[in-house]
Amino acid sequence: MATSNRIKIGNFLRNHKTTLLIAKKINKFLYNSTGSYHILPDFLIIGAARSGTTSLYEYLIQHPSVIPGIGKEVYYFDKEYAKGINWYRSFFPTKNKKLNIEKQLQTKCITGEATPRYLYHPHSPKRVFEILPNVKLIVLLRNPVDRSYSHYQMEVSSGNEELTFEEAIEQEEDRINDDMKKMEQDENYYSVNFYRKSYITRGKYVQQLKRWLKFFPKDQILILKSEDLYSEPSKIYNQVLNFLNLPLHEIDSFKPHRMRKYTQIKPETRKKLEDYFKPYNRELYVLLNRDFGWEDE
Repeated sequence: MATSNRIKIGNFLRNHKTTLLIAKKINKFLYNSTGSYHILPDFLIIGAARSGTTSLYEYLIQHPSVIPGIGKEVYYFDKEYAKGINWYRSFFPTKNKKLNIEKQLQTKCITGEATPRYLYHPHSPKRVFEILPNVKLIVLLRNPVDRSYSHYQMEVSSGNEELTFEEAIEQEEDRINDDMKKMEQDENYYSVNFYRKSYITRGKYVQQLKRWLKFFPKDQILILKSEDLYSEPSKIYNQVLNFLNLPLHEIDSFKPHRMRKYTQIKPETRKKLEDYFKPYNRELYVLLNRDFGWEDE
């Protein structure tokens, strides 16, 4: 079923409670009985949010050897984990479909998804490792100042934020601290509020990557600089193909996806955030043995 059809049906069901309850029971039965016929992903783009994950995913699914699933973001390893592995499998191609495409193309095919909330979620690394120990992980890291401001602008345009950017970052700790602690302590707790309001927190990449590196070796994680994807998309695309052991492939367009136009951040606010992120960035550079050069941009 196409993603747009799923959304339309979902919106309809939410307005019809009895029908929704029946549909959930039918869906649970279908997932449990058919899930094993679907494959699991070979790669995950785990973040960061507002860092080019949608663009990269859209580029990848244009490759003939990449079979897209149903939608880019599944939210299984953070929000929907309790629904079980067969629910997750249902978002990906069937084993027969993969075999048929591979026979047709005479080459190996893969599939994957991109849920940028995975990077931060405290329990995602362990969950992914237990189910997909050999999965290839892709991380896009954007200058945390730009990422935080882009994140804020997205929430404003979605109607989820009424404060100014300066007010939001000043109050961020008070707004999300309880949610952050609950998520860390309770595997079953999930906070949409945290992901909507964590403008600065989610830019502390070094803390998030350390959690993933407790479970996965560095050579299983491809860490990319978002600004490189924006400036040299073809080069980064080929780098990702190489990481995924896919043959090089030309695509028609490297048009950016989900790019928004908005007013520039105030110079004094940028300077404040640059100073704030500086120690976290330096720790990141040491961890990865790579200088992203954000302080020079």
